[in-house]
Amino acid sequence: MSDSSLQIKPYTVLVLCTGNSARSIMGEALFNAEGAPVFRAFSAGSQPVGRVNPFALQQLRAAGGSAGDMTTNYRSKSWSDFTGEGAPTIDFVITVCDNAAGESCPLFPGPATRIHWGLPDPAAVKGSDAEIAAAFASVYAMLCERVVALREFALTRPDREQLVARMRALA
Repeated sequence: MSDSSLQIKPYTVLVLCTGNSARSIMGEALFNAEGAPVFRAFSAGSQPVGRVNPFALQQLRAAGGSAGDMTTNYRSKSWSDFTGEGAPTIDFVITVCDNAAGESCPLFPGPATRIHWGLPDPAAVKGSDAEIAAAFASVYAMLCERVVALREFALTRPDREQLVARMRALA
């Protein structure tokens, strides 16, 4: 027996970065795996590189669960896929670029609420495969912590203003 009072329409989240190959892909995976049933996510880039970073896919597989099971479904795509007629309605755009490292964050042209979660770019790490994998694992852990905390908060059914405040506080 299901309790229909527990069913909610998920918020749609677009995790946005410049290249859409690493952080935004992992964010999309985490929102869809760990943020359900409150969130449904997509990812995109303002200048997509056209491929998903293999270390991002490796991290998703290593983490397991539904995020790791779907690694063949991720692709680097443009934010133009999420604007215009026929595009899904986006409630929140979360940029994950790192202003502290001098990255410029793209500005999504749609009406969604914008949130910034600055994260270091693991794709920019130079070193051994183990060092690069560790950078991806670190960013994945930061994203996971935020997504899980946000889901738990959202399940208390806050109003939109409270949810936005919580999203910003998690940055």
